[in-house]
Amino acid sequence: MALIKSVRGFTPEFGSNCFLAETAVVVGEVKMGNNCTVWFHAVVRGDVHSITIGDNTNIQDGAVIHCTYQKAKTVIGSNVSIAHKAIVHGCTIEDNVLIGMGAIVMDDAVIGTGSVIAAGAIILPKTIVEPGTVWAGVPAKKVKEVGEEMKQVIQRTATNYPMYAEWFKESNEEGA
Repeated sequence: MALIKSVRGFTPEFGSNCFLAETAVVVGEVKMGNNCTVWFHAVVRGDVHSITIGDNTNIQDGAVIHCTYQKAKTVIGSNVSIAHKAIVHGCTIEDNVLIGMGAIVMDDAVIGTGSVIAAGAIILPKTIVEPGTVWAGVPAKKVKEVGEEMKQVIQRTATNYPMYAEWFKESNEEGA
């Protein structure tokens, strides 16, 4: 069972049909929408500021979601995929965004709707990523516009993760 912990009087809140893997950690001032998934060894740590997550968002294995004390909360929209080992810290991620594996998004950055942050990219503090763009590199820079194929990848990834969660729920029911 996932570690869900109250901190400083705040207890995480979850919408309907959320999946938390056994080694996921969700603590403090966290509000998560419907159909969200938090995968193995992912940490959503709302101990120093608030974290708000929309519907149908997946936080994949080893990802870390955090914020900065009294300065930068974290807001994540709907249909967002935060890939394996990514770090999202004190920033805003709008709807229909893909944050690639190992990417880092730092304080006060804003990732516009329909954007992609490439694997390994580092979005520096206060960076504004325009909607519908792809950013890559260290530090990350805009490399192109999101095309139709990438829009489909964003949607497919957001849609697939709740389906994957159902597989784990089914396997737990079978083993019970």
